[in-house]
Amino acid sequence: MKPGLGENRFGGTSITYWGLGTNRKWMQLETYGGKLTENIVQAIARDILTHAIRTLEHAGHEIVMHVHDEVIIDHPHDNPTTVEEICAVMATVPDWAEGLPLEADGFECDYYRKD
Repeated sequence: MKPGLGENRFGGTSITYWGLGTNRKWMQLETYGGKLTENIVQAIARDILTHAIRTLEHAGHEIVMHVHDEVIIDHPHDNPTTVEEICAVMATVPDWAEGLPLEADGFECDYYRKD
């Protein structure tokens, strides 16, 4: 809220904004390029995951949850679709990210677990 330029604790120019401080009160906070870049990258990754979820749902897969960058699908044993086919659907690049090298990996199991 209320982004602007201000002076950082080292006396240099800093990007500032209003937010909740450590004491849970509104105060002017500062940020820097690395933190902004990290937030932008995470936002783009979230948009790509959302695109993958919508693409999987449109292809008829039942997504039961997602955890960070994983999608968990409830897939009947008698369905002939393979993990590789699901990964190919998930790696479909959005139109706005044309040229992005995107891959997906997956595995099949009877209960949720981390790979």
